[in-house]
Parts: sequence; C-alpha cells; structure tokens
Amino acid sequence: METLAHWSNGTTLEAPADSRHADVMNPATGEVSSRVALASADTTAEVIAAAHAAFPAWRDTSLTRRANILFNYRELLNKRKGELAAIITAEHGKVLDDAMGEISRGQEVVEYACGIPHLVKGGYTENASTKIDVHSIRQPLGVTAIISPFNFPAMVPMWFFPIAIAAGNTVVLKPSEKDPTAAIWMAELWKEAGLPDGVFNVVNGDKESVDVLLTDPRVSSVSFVGSTPIAQYVYATGTAHGKRVQALGGAKNHMLVLPDADLDLAADAAVNAGFGAAGERCMAISAIVAIDSIADELVAKIAERTQTLRVGDGTRGCDMGPLVTAAHRDKVAGYIDAGEAAGATMVLDGRLVNPDADGAGFFLNPTLFDNVTTDMSIYTDEIFGPVLSVLRVESFDEGIETINANPYGNGTAIFTNDGGAARRFENEIQVGMVGINVPIPVPMAYYSFGGWKNSLFGDTHAYGAEGINFFTRGKVVTSRWLDPSHGGLNLGFPQNA
Repeated sequence: METLAHWSNGTTLEAPADSRHADVMNPATGEVSSRVALASADTTAEVIAAAHAAFPAWRDTSLTRRANILFNYRELLNKRKGELAAIITAEHGKVLDDAMGEISRGQEVVEYACGIPHLVKGGYTENASTKIDVHSIRQPLGVTAIISPFNFPAMVPMWFFPIAIAAGNTVVLKPSEKDPTAAIWMAELWKEAGLPDGVFNVVNGDKESVDVLLTDPRVSSVSFVGSTPIAQYVYATGTAHGKRVQALGGAKNHMLVLPDADLDLAADAAVNAGFGAAGERCMAISAIVAIDSIADELVAKIAERTQTLRVGDGTRGCDMGPLVTAAHRDKVAGYIDAGEAAGATMVLDGRLVNPDADGAGFFLNPTLFDNVTTDMSIYTDEIFGPVLSVLRVESFDEGIETINANPYGNGTAIFTNDGGAARRFENEIQVGMVGINVPIPVPMAYYSFGGWKNSLFGDTHAYGAEGINFFTRGKVVTSRWLDPSHGGLNLGFPQNA
C-alpha cells in the first residue's frame, strides 16, 4: 500500500521510520486506499527550514520571472486537471463534475496572480518637499503557512498559494490528512512549471504539525479554513506568536425566499446549494427562510426535485457522493435523529439510503426538514452534511432579523423579483457574502472571499486585493539625491529579466 510522505525543497521528503500514520479512505467504498505520514515537530521544522532558506532568492526573483512561472502552472493545470479531479473524487468522494468545478474556481486565483506585476505596484510622489521624493512599495513576508480543510483539497489551497508565491513568499501547505494526495500532486506540478526548489512545500500531519506552524518564528503568516472552534484556536495561537493570521471559520448560510420569487428557480437553487458535495461546503445553503404564504409550495418543489437525485460513487455519474468518513456520516445522521426528536417535520429522511456504489461507503441521502425553529440543533450547529432545514417566517423583516441574529455571517442569499427588497437586504444583512438570486455567492478571484462574525477571525479576507495586502507588507521610502552620475552608453532596447 502506498504511503504518502511530505514534499520539501523540490522533492519527496520520506518520513522517518518511527512516524505516526493515518489511513486515507475511499469514501465511496469504505476501503483504505493509502496511508499518510503524520509529521512530527522535527519533520515540520525541517520543512519550514527549507522554505526559509529558499525565501531570499525567491524574494529577489523578478516579477516577470515569477509571472512566467505562474503562467506555466496555469497551462499545466488546464491540461491535466482531469488527473487532479480523479484524485479528489477518490479521496473526498465528491462527484467528478464537482471536483472539476472546484479546480476551475481555484484556477481563477492562479490567473489573478499572473497579474502580479500590476497588483503590487506602489505609488510615487515627486518633490513632496524640496528635492525630496516619496514612494511606496509592497514586499513579501517570508514563509507563509496554509492549513487547509478536507472539503476542497485543491480550491482552498489555491485561494492562498498562487498569490503568496507570486508576491515573493515561500509556502508550507498542511493539507487535511483525510485527502492529502492533491497537495503532493500540485507540488509536483509546481516543480514541472519551473518553480525553484523550496518555494512550495507540503507537510502532512495533524495538530502536532499545526502547532509548529503556529509557533515557529520563521513562519510569518498563517492562512486557515475550517471549523469555527479551530479557527479561533489558530487565530489566538498564531497572533500570540506574532504572525499575521486569516482564519476562516464555520457557517450557517441562509436563503430567504420572498413571495414574489420564482419558486422553481428557488427550489432548484436550494437543492443545488444544499446537497452539492454532500453538503460539505462552508458556503452550502443549510437554512431556507421562507415567507409562510409560499412555504408549503416551496417545500413541495424542493422535495420533488430532491427525490430525483442519484446518490452513489462519484465516478458513476451520480448527483451526490458519500460523506468523507464513517465518523462524519454517523455525526450527520445523529443530527437527523436530533431534528426528528426535537419536533421538526421530516419531509425526506436521508438515513434511508441505497447508493449506487460497491462496498460499504459512507453514504446518506439528502434530508429535508420543515418547521424548524431556531433553538433546534439542526439549526444552531453547522452540520456539514446533506441536511436542509426550512424555517417559516411571517415577513421580510422577520427574515432579516432571523438571519442577523445567527452568530455566523459567511454567506447568504435572497430570492426575489423585487429590486427594492433585494437592495434593502444587501444593505441591512450582516453577512460577508451576499447572493441575489444566486445561492452560493463565492466571489470571483479579483474580489475577496470571507465572512463576518464567527465566520472569520482576522481582518483580511482570502484572495483578491485583500489577499495581495495579506501576503505583502507596505514600505514607504523618502529620498533625496544629488545630481545623477553618467550611466554610459547602451543603444540596445531594454529587456526584462
């Protein structure tokens, strides 16, 4: 059986003989597909050392050269993304089409980072004082750590490392031990693209390696995506050790449906956003807030569509794949038990499942609850599974109040044909990413991704202009010069290098 190790200084870093290991599962079959080494503190420090040693040369590499390597990476990824999608499906379980979509959304950030020469331009003021000029520049931080979750093993790391690398930093990526192969595959692709050794590194591990990344003084910043309790821990520990931290936490994303909405469109959106990737998305819609006058019709339309979904192995053209582990499947099933016990109306019971798959995979069918109240655990907790709850409200105002009272503020959506209502919702809702007739409003790469309240710890969102600012530091230079010296003759056209 294959054992995955680490990637450091441009090559595989084999794990010591006494390393701890974890099983990597195929969630569709329930079988162990490989093992992954869990790095010790010493191994993690060794990988950090490689990134630290590579930083000075990469920092001083020209923007033109960096951009060329980014373009190379983009082209290689476009040619070979089918390979990466197959890896994601085999270890996470999401269907192949969804895996391809994940890669395409991550690739948007690579393409954005290709414009790094423009993105880090500074400002210049001539003669700010007599014969004194002032200019500003942005410089890289150093070693940047990325701690990414299991649900998007390619896209989430790509929210961060293209910009970090383009800006002149080096990277240590700690992927989820549940699906680590994608990270190693991307590291090998970077080498093929011409990235110098040590600029992109991968350390596989668990809390032991995470704690080293959070405390090692050679690490300048930490980017994290995961649950809110862990995001709080990462933020508190990293900042206590002098690091920049952007820690994106959990979510409870609401979709408000008004009476004037196209209910067929809203029902399609609820199913797509609630059950895609088996609900294992931080931007999944898990709570439908329906005005009571149209709630019966909307619930019926959602149920009708949900019953057509085919659940099974992601390689077989199914609509929804398994959950990532047996333990997580059982945890989600426990929430279904709790919702039923609390008195929510069970419209569709996801515990009744007959998947199109071989073996004992980790499957649930989509679950739909109606008449959910805000004190039920299926509403208060981030379930991270295919469980969709419908809450009924009497008015638009009550809908806004319900959403704003929730401690999370990651994403939300409104479905309406009333422009005034949509504009008011956009203005008053206390959520970082808003969709208007768009159920999963993940921003394009030239904007930035991130929520409010308990969905974000730190002041900087991922990618876009905020990502550039996170991975660089501003410096202002005030200068005064005597008359310039003669530079000699050279009639050749200037060349970038």
